[in-house]
Amino acid sequence: MERPVLLCGLGRVGWRVLDSLRAAGLPVVVIDIKVDPGDPRLAGVTAFKGDCRRHELLEQAGIKDARGVVIVTSDDLVNISTALLARKLNPTARVVVRMFNQNLIARFGGAVKNTVALSVSALIAPVMALTAVTGDTLGAFKLDDGPRQISELVAAADSELIGKRVADLAAEHNFVPLAFVPAHGAPQFLLAVNSDATLSPGDRLIVCGPPLALQKLLERLRGDLLAGVQWASALRRWVRTARRTLLEVDLSVKIITPVLFTTLFMSTLIFRYGVGTAWGDGLYQTVSIIATGGELHGENKPEWVKVFISILKLAGAALIAGFTAILTNYLIRARLGGALEVRRVPDGGHVVVCGLGNVGYRLVQELTTMGERIVAIDKENDGPFFETVRRMGVPVFVGDATVPEVLRQVRADSAKAVIAATSSELGNIEIALLVREMNPKQRVVVRLSEPEFAEAVREAAEIRNAMSVPALAAPAFASALYGDSVQTLVSAVGHTLVVIDLLVNDADDPLNGKSLRAIVLDYALLPVALSGRDLSDTRGYRLKVGDKLTVVAELPDYERLLRLQQPVTASRVVVDAFPPTATGVLATHVRLQRGCTVEEASATMAAVPFVLRDGLTRGEAQELTEQLEREKVVTRIE
Repeated sequence: MERPVLLCGLGRVGWRVLDSLRAAGLPVVVIDIKVDPGDPRLAGVTAFKGDCRRHELLEQAGIKDARGVVIVTSDDLVNISTALLARKLNPTARVVVRMFNQNLIARFGGAVKNTVALSVSALIAPVMALTAVTGDTLGAFKLDDGPRQISELVAAADSELIGKRVADLAAEHNFVPLAFVPAHGAPQFLLAVNSDATLSPGDRLIVCGPPLALQKLLERLRGDLLAGVQWASALRRWVRTARRTLLEVDLSVKIITPVLFTTLFMSTLIFRYGVGTAWGDGLYQTVSIIATGGELHGENKPEWVKVFISILKLAGAALIAGFTAILTNYLIRARLGGALEVRRVPDGGHVVVCGLGNVGYRLVQELTTMGERIVAIDKENDGPFFETVRRMGVPVFVGDATVPEVLRQVRADSAKAVIAATSSELGNIEIALLVREMNPKQRVVVRLSEPEFAEAVREAAEIRNAMSVPALAAPAFASALYGDSVQTLVSAVGHTLVVIDLLVNDADDPLNGKSLRAIVLDYALLPVALSGRDLSDTRGYRLKVGDKLTVVAELPDYERLLRLQQPVTASRVVVDAFPPTATGVLATHVRLQRGCTVEEASATMAAVPFVLRDGLTRGEAQELTEQLEREKVVTRIE
């Protein structure tokens, strides 16, 4: 019987991880503090109710025979405790842990052997950020030479794409076609995409490539005119800043400030024209008398001047005391911070991030790395990431993003995009609808949990960028059991495409020594990167220990690879004809493939057609055929 996987925690992420493990054909044992073993959704799954930190419960669930443990509760302490206990009870099992604490994510996996720590926010933030920036991102992943995004190109009737070959577009814009959906005909995916096809109106291409290159192409196709941050003229900007700052100031401050300055001005006039002092001296005498109670310089002052100075001393003392008390009280209540933030908000082209939790902070990091201008909104001014985000140079407004006035203050209507990433799904939907009401064409990215709900929001509310966080992150936890890394999943034309890093860990790895071309063909994988090598020069390459192969596959094909389901070895290569120039090369192939002598190889080649090799997988047969075709040998696969 196949060794099971222990899944600890059946929250929103846990259920999606369970679906991924089932899809991979793995036996699963669930431990959860609230699980109902009779739940019909657990059909075929053994479930234990209780605390996964209990030594006896883990043993009862079969920890000592488990191939791996996936821990995805919503408490970091529970996850860490369970991971350490699981490592103690089974030193060989691979442990995959969900983490919220940013400092522990990288350190915990490195400190505990054969353990991987993953963050849901880190997995989904790149996708949400690229979606906000480009508006057409279906997924995102990272390679050693930088990020890649997956987007859809639509060939409209007046589009520049019309009449161009898929291969030419790919070369011009540095992208890899993942799917081709003709307006009339069946869709083509991955290796089956016809690179010689010419685009017609209504055709669609799913492609992946560098974000900058794709963003420029997408902006041209959409006709975007306002791609960058928009700043008004200096005069208009400062007028707007002054007006907004004044509106933020308390009424009491607005009253006492002009009273104080009016007093200073009137006293300076009296000294200038009544006493005969210079303008500078008059102002100096006024400030000196009000602030310190000093006397007017000079002798033989008229009686009216003495009276005026006495009144000025009394009025000045009262004004200074009142002004200081009111202004101090205003600053203590931190109302000025919001007023000063206003001047840092562009007129348009920025990205508004609503919510500064784990996901919101990761979004700010990703967007900052991409060079985007960001404005953030959060309800609390004492959150764990609040000051950190401000130190990054991002203006942060304290307020409720579901209040229209707050959204208007950050100019959400003219922003490049608004990301609703708070912890409240209802609040995120409310933010999206408010923004769409302010600007029906505004790009809104919404963080949600349930995939079905996200799909309903996309279809019914026409908020096309509603994303299910657990659905995007769950496959990464399942694939981490194998040492692989699922970077993203993409839904395209009813098919699910998955981007995976396949790692050849050691000499016993099933991929070690395998032909890259044969694996690609047998499992229908589309390679996009290989350990820094140029994929155009991998002819005859065999994978070795330390290689990292990044591929795109349809989900069922990846599940076959996860189960190490061996492809059928029923293909054979038949040689029908060959030119005299290929005799030497073909003879070498015959000897190697059939394990025969030179004489036996010559006898075999004399009887054309002949079977060069049988018992091959489809990929191995295709690879062998391609090698022979380069020598002008006529072959076929049966």
